[in-house]
Amino acid sequence: MLSLYRPGRGPWHRMPPAPKTAILLLLVVGVSLLPGVWAAAAAAAATCAVCYALPGVGARDVLRQLWALRWMLGVALALPAVFLGIEAATAGAARIAAAVLLAGLLTLTTPASELLDAVERAIRPLRRVGVDPDRVALLLVVALGAVPTLTRLARDVRDAQRARGAGRGIRFFAVPFLVLALRHADQLGDALTARGVR
Repeated sequence: MLSLYRPGRGPWHRMPPAPKTAILLLLVVGVSLLPGVWAAAAAAAATCAVCYALPGVGARDVLRQLWALRWMLGVALALPAVFLGIEAATAGAARIAAAVLLAGLLTLTTPASELLDAVERAIRPLRRVGVDPDRVALLLVVALGAVPTLTRLARDVRDAQRARGAGRGIRFFAVPFLVLALRHADQLGDALTARGVR
């Protein structure tokens, strides 16, 4: 998820996590199944506009998430436009943007602890077939924490490169970023092992 929880008092914030997840999941599936026509692009945009227009979230959150998606949306628009035409490409990019924005609405309006509790309760019946809800919840905690951590590491690498006047380009960025990411993974693994997690 691109977004992190933002406190609020709107309808999305007051809704319990389980029904909110179900509603947003149905909306994401519905938007994803729209055909590749102009009307589908308009429907995807309208769905997001209605969901984000409710009190508690707003245009700033939409713009922040769209900015984070700019490269992915650029590729999703440019490549299909060459092979499928501008109409199908625009509809496809709109569906992708709408699906990500709707999924982001869940983490914008639900604290991670409540979301993880809801997931743990939902998969508890699977304990009979060998699924450990506690391990799944721990995996989700680690996954949710990885996104902001990797973002911070990437920012640190870019800042260090600017300070040293190093060259720009993926090869100058990738090696130090991978080193820091792998070091973080090792430290996280050691911390989990020290706490008895296998």
